[in-house]
Amino acid sequence: DDDDDDDEAVLGFWGCIFWLSVATIFISLLSSYLVDTIEGASASWDFSVAFISVILLPIVGNAAEHASAVMFAMKNKMDISLGVAVGSATQIALLVIPFCVIVGWFMDQPMDLNMEVFETATLFTTVVTVAFVCQDGRSNWLKGLTLILAYLLLAASFFFHKDPDLMGRSANTATTTAGAGVSMPINK
Repeated sequence: DDDDDDDEAVLGFWGCIFWLSVATIFISLLSSYLVDTIEGASASWDFSVAFISVILLPIVGNAAEHASAVMFAMKNKMDISLGVAVGSATQIALLVIPFCVIVGWFMDQPMDLNMEVFETATLFTTVVTVAFVCQDGRSNWLKGLTLILAYLLLAASFFFHKDPDLMGRSANTATTTAGAGVSMPINK
C-alpha cells in the first residue's frame, strides 16, 4: 500500500487529554512566575512595565506564530499568513481579555478595561493602520515597510512612556488633573 497518511496513532484520546492538561498546568505555572517578575525586571532594566508587557513579551511569546506567518507569506499564501497574524490578535481582543475580566470579578481581583489616553490612542492607531493595510487583500514591500515602521514607532513610544503609579502616590505628594487625563504631582 502506498498510503502514508494512515499512520497509527501514538496516543489515544485520554492520553492526549492527559498530556494537554499537564502542558496547560505547566504553562500556567510558568506564566504566573513570568507575571510576578515583570515589575522586578522593569525596575532592574529601567524599562517601563508597559514596554515589557506590550512590546517584549508578545515578541517572545508569539515567536512561533510570527515565524509561521512569515513562512506562509514567503510561499505566497497571504490568506493563511493574515489569518495567523491578525487572527491571534482578534482572539485575544475578543475572547481572552473579556474572559480575564470576568474571571477577575469572580476572584475579587480588580481587573477592568479602563485604559489611559495613551493606550487608547495606541489601540485606535493600530487598528486603523492594520485595517488600511489589509483592506484590499494584497501586499507589497511598501505596506510591509509601513507596518514595520509603525511597530517601531509604537515600540519607541512605549519605551519612553512613563507608567502611571499603580499603588498611589507617597504621603508627601498629591495629584491634580491638568487638562484631559494628564495627572501632575503637587508637593504639599
